[in-house]
Amino acid sequence: MSAVPELTRHRFSRAHYDRMIDAGVFGPQDHVELLDGEIIDMAPQKSRHATAVTLVADALRCAVGPGVTVRVQLPFNLDDHSAPEPDAAVVPGKPRDYRDAHPAHALLICEIADTTLAYDRGRKLAAYARAGVPEYWVLDLSGETLEVCRDPQHSGYAQRWVLAADAQASLLEIGTQHILVGDLLP
Repeated sequence: MSAVPELTRHRFSRAHYDRMIDAGVFGPQDHVELLDGEIIDMAPQKSRHATAVTLVADALRCAVGPGVTVRVQLPFNLDDHSAPEPDAAVVPGKPRDYRDAHPAHALLICEIADTTLAYDRGRKLAAYARAGVPEYWVLDLSGETLEVCRDPQHSGYAQRWVLAADAQASLLEIGTQHILVGDLLP
């Protein structure tokens, strides 16, 4: 029995991906993102997920001080082969600072997981850690917990806590206010 050789996949660069978007290959009805050179179809949002996105964005806006922006489900230039659209990203600067290019640095990225928990804990976590995102949160809607990851390493985070709904979280670099995890849950 002969071994089947592994076929090489074509990896898209962020520049190729941006040109495909500009050319209309993907329209507003296509919910996709680029991660590690692969174009990923995103799961449709259920009502609980959409509610959590709003709650997280509101809580983060209240918790951060001036000089930062909370972006919601917008592209993030993670690296040359990745442009994910995190549910929430706290980025330095003001909204108009990103008029001509999406941000490439974040202070915090938060993903909200219902059907995507394994993806958010796996490939996305590894990608954000490799890019040096200092803090990554995964709001697990099924488990009603918030996973807080800090201290990015090459393939993951050195520190990880799982907080229950009655616990409080704060942003490592910028937050002065604590956020009750239960306030993030729908």
